[in-house]
Amino acid sequence: MVMIIEQNRLDSMLTRLKLLAIRDSLDYLLDQAIEQKLTLRESLRLLVEHELSCKEEQRIKMAIKIAKFPCVRTLENFKFESQPILDSRQIKELSACRWIAHGEAVLFLGPPGVGKTHLAIALGREAILKGYSTLFISATALLTRLSNAHKKGQLEEELCQVSKLKLLIVDELSYLPFEADAAHLFFQLVSRRYEKGSMLITSNRSVGEWGTVFGDSVVATAILDRLLHHSQVVTIRGESYRLREKMRSGLVKRGESTNEKK
Repeated sequence: MVMIIEQNRLDSMLTRLKLLAIRDSLDYLLDQAIEQKLTLRESLRLLVEHELSCKEEQRIKMAIKIAKFPCVRTLENFKFESQPILDSRQIKELSACRWIAHGEAVLFLGPPGVGKTHLAIALGREAILKGYSTLFISATALLTRLSNAHKKGQLEEELCQVSKLKLLIVDELSYLPFEADAAHLFFQLVSRRYEKGSMLITSNRSVGEWGTVFGDSVVATAILDRLLHHSQVVTIRGESYRLREKMRSGLVKRGESTNEKK
């Protein structure tokens, strides 16, 4: 009876200290300490390491959920051999996330289906593993979000919220032309994040075509001026992965056009 009371008291104290991983695995951890003949200091280290490991695992799970990646993609399953022009060493360097620490931008440019979104998601995951808050969003969804906030008189609050992110991934920029108001909203976002928060942008248009996409060459120039000031532009040229798979299966013959998105 006394042992049960003491156990309950210990559980309560661990709960108050928010050491839930230690609380839930205490008996197992103590058995491990006894089995390994650990000293008190070594036993304490075992408990703390377990708590930290579990907290980190939960942090990563929550951060990935908040990031809203559309699917799971990693650098390990990216087929660099299918895009020989792409410098794998540059991508590995980007995965170190030093560019995020410096508030820089990365642009992945290239035709649909060459792996831009795959790399964006994979680098977003690497950013989360290194402790950087991340959000993945399509350009269309982002502009809809900003436009709705503007109509409600809440644009400043929305810009502040988005600007708190260490990494904002904007997918499929320039896939569809922007209306004038949307272009100005995007400019405000880029200006707010300039040299403060990193952006990773994927686009199937070269930067020289962005004036047409934004419908205003002045706004496009202002946006590019900020994005390109501290940035790395990675241009990917090659055949669409999905188109290649369709050709292999006989669904599409070489030379036929498709409406493949990346």
